[in-house]
Amino acid sequence: MSGAGEVFSFTVVHDGLEQFKMQIPYIMALIKMKEGPFVTGQIVDCSPDDVKIGTKVSATLRKVRSEGKEGIIQYGYKFTVSP
Repeated sequence: MSGAGEVFSFTVVHDGLEQFKMQIPYIMALIKMKEGPFVTGQIVDCSPDDVKIGTKVSATLRKVRSEGKEGIIQYGYKFTVSP
């Protein structure tokens, strides 16, 4: 997939799991990809006020976690608002 999509639905999380407390508030969305499928993902690098139904977004690869200094690094996709 190209990574391009638009917000179909979203919510702003104000009280999440302990490991996500540093990100609160964060945006979780249902994204309709340009190619047709729907995926869920977090929208990052913007204010919750910047996101509306229909907002154009792009997938981006981000570090999700790592297992210590010498351990495995896990990456995943998130979304940013397209210009």
